[in-house]
Amino acid sequence: MKNTFLLAAVRAALFPGIALCLSLACTSAATAQPFAKGADVGWLQQMEATGYVFYNDQGVAQDCFQLLKAKGINSIRLRVFVNPSNDKASGHCSPAEVTAMAKRATALGFRVMIDFHYSDTWADPGKQAKPAAWASHPFPQLLTDVYDHTFGTMTALKAAGVTPEWVQVGNEIPGGMLWPEGSTKNFAQLTQLINRGYEAVKAVSPTSKVIVHLDRGNNGELYRWFFGNLTRNGGKFDVIGMSYYPYWLKQDYKQSIDSLQANLNNMVARYPGKEVMVSEVGGEDTAPQDTYDMLVAVQQAVRAVPNHKGLGVFYWEPEGAKSWSGYALSAWGADGKPTAALNAFLDQPAPKPMPKPAPKPARRTK
Repeated sequence: MKNTFLLAAVRAALFPGIALCLSLACTSAATAQPFAKGADVGWLQQMEATGYVFYNDQGVAQDCFQLLKAKGINSIRLRVFVNPSNDKASGHCSPAEVTAMAKRATALGFRVMIDFHYSDTWADPGKQAKPAAWASHPFPQLLTDVYDHTFGTMTALKAAGVTPEWVQVGNEIPGGMLWPEGSTKNFAQLTQLINRGYEAVKAVSPTSKVIVHLDRGNNGELYRWFFGNLTRNGGKFDVIGMSYYPYWLKQDYKQSIDSLQANLNNMVARYPGKEVMVSEVGGEDTAPQDTYDMLVAVQQAVRAVPNHKGLGVFYWEPEGAKSWSGYALSAWGADGKPTAALNAFLDQPAPKPMPKPAPKPARRTK
């Protein structure tokens, strides 16, 4: 027995870091989150309210959330408008509606992303209109508006038992948000607006990761310019979110997937401690095989980001069937069923083959 204790003491003296390393490794493994396979379903509540029926592959009517889960989706993204209209396609998504949908998604085991548009309707690279109620507010008041709207929505989510894993402060903002005050023409003011959103999120939900989201994820120059300016001005964020739509680039994904990969890798190398994800992706509903192939490639690109800093991929409105929405990039057919494109979230990416060792040179003989 005495020898056993002595051996243990010697081992502890010789290898003081082993226990710590093992502990850290176990902690990291325990806290690491699985890869996010996501769907933005901001239209879902309206689709259900108008009587749209979703069907599984066998033609049986089924809840859309259950259908998405069966296709491998584990995360749900929901947009928030400030004071939206009741328009079927461009309205709804009020804080109250989003809270109800997030609660429903959480109850089914989905992880949740909240996407603040800071507008009464769509905000994207071409339009970042202030909410009507904020239209005449001077810049200092806009800072308060952003904080209060973000804080209030996050508080409602918390009261409903929802802890978003990710929160976007702004939607596709390469030109800024809340124009003109928050334009990139005045990056100092834009940064203050982003920081107020960040601070409001963290005040309610410190564990939520805050995303700053741009379009054209394959455009490394855009991202270096934007995040260079944001960090120089003291911008606060945890994750860089990217949209990637080969359809809108008017090219096959094979022409830009390497540029997407390079940009993902460059961002985590350039900004240590930050992570990346594809917050939006989509392909033509009439070309499900092409969209499937693209989704597999995008997931592989995000998974390949060093040190597991590629968090996941979200399909934008896969359930938003063209027959209901007029949108050409859903992953739903005219028959009410998901297209084969969504199977890309079920399939595990094939591991990259290991390089074969070089053959040994033949031994010379005299």
